[in-house]
Amino acid sequence: MIDLNHLDDLARRLSDMVPPGLRQSREELQATFKTALQAGLGKLDLVTREEFDVQRAVLLRTREKLEALEATVRELERQGTTD
Repeated sequence: MIDLNHLDDLARRLSDMVPPGLRQSREELQATFKTALQAGLGKLDLVTREEFDVQRAVLLRTREKLEALEATVRELERQGTTD
């Protein structure tokens, strides 16, 4: 999930960049920026940190199993050549 504090900070910094003469209402501008950022980020194909961590753990376990299987195959091949 996207941290809303980061979005608030980014929206505030964007509103600070607008020239003073063009600022309607600082709060209104920040809200507009925040809404636009949320909408844009919502369209991206992102996963949550939790989903990422779960998939990372699955990949790690799969890699460990693969390495164990490779070691077994090497051992079997070694035994086959010495018989």
